[in-house]
Amino acid sequence: MDNSIDFRVWGRFALFTDPITKIGGEKCSYHVPTYEALKGIARSIYWKPTFIWMVDRVRVMKRIRTQSKGMKPLDYMSGGNNLALYTYLSDVEYQVRVHFEWNEHLPELAGDRNDGKHYSVAKRMLERGGRRDIFLGTRECQGYAEPCHFGEGKSELDGDGELALGLMFHSFGYPEETAVNELRSRFWMPKMADGIIEFLRPEECEVTKFVRPMLPETKFTLRVNFSGLKEEELEEGLLE
Repeated sequence: MDNSIDFRVWGRFALFTDPITKIGGEKCSYHVPTYEALKGIARSIYWKPTFIWMVDRVRVMKRIRTQSKGMKPLDYMSGGNNLALYTYLSDVEYQVRVHFEWNEHLPELAGDRNDGKHYSVAKRMLERGGRRDIFLGTRECQGYAEPCHFGEGKSELDGDGELALGLMFHSFGYPEETAVNELRSRFWMPKMADGIIEFLRPEECEVTKFVRPMLPETKFTLRVNFSGLKEEELEEGLLE
C-alpha cells in the first residue's frame, strides 16, 4: 500500500502556540511544531474524509530562533483592541513524513478506499505546493511546501544530541476520527534527537483532557453522477 509522503515545509515565521500562554492573550510558540500543526499542513496539501493523516516524524532543519512582535488583538468585550506580545519562531524549515490510514469510523465511505488514487493525488498536489494555503500554526504565518526525501541534506541540528522538550500538546481527538461525541486534547513528553522527533500515535498519548461535548460535523456519502462514475474521481481529474 503506497500511503506515505515526505515533504519540506518552510516560512519566515511560525507560531505553534503553547496553550498555557493563551490565557493572558499573549501567545508564545513552542520551539518545535506540534503533531496537530503538521497534520493540518498535510490536510492542506490533500485530504478527504475517507482517510486520516498520521504524522510519523519531523526533522528540524534550521537552528531554533524566536522573535517577538507587538500585536493588537480584538477585544470582543469592548469591541476595541488590546495590546499583546506574540513570540514567533523565525526562519523555520522542516522535513516531514506522514502517511494516511482509512477512517474506519466512516463505513459509508468504504467504497472510496482506493490507496493508489489518493496516493497519486496527494503526490500531485504536493508538487503544486498544496491544494490549499499552508499556514505554520496560525493564519498570519504563511508556509510553503514541496516534495523531498526525509533525511536528505544537512540540518543545523545534526550532532546536537538529545533534548527533552517537556510536556507538550500533541493533538485533538475529534468525533469524526474517534467515534466519541466529545473534543479531547492529547499531551505527551517528546524528545528530539539530532533535530528529529518521532511522534507517538494519537491513541498512545497517556495524558488527555476533556474539552467539551461535540458531535460529528456532517454525514458523508459517495454520490454517483449520470455516467455511473464516482463524483470524487471526476473532481480529481483521474478520469479523462
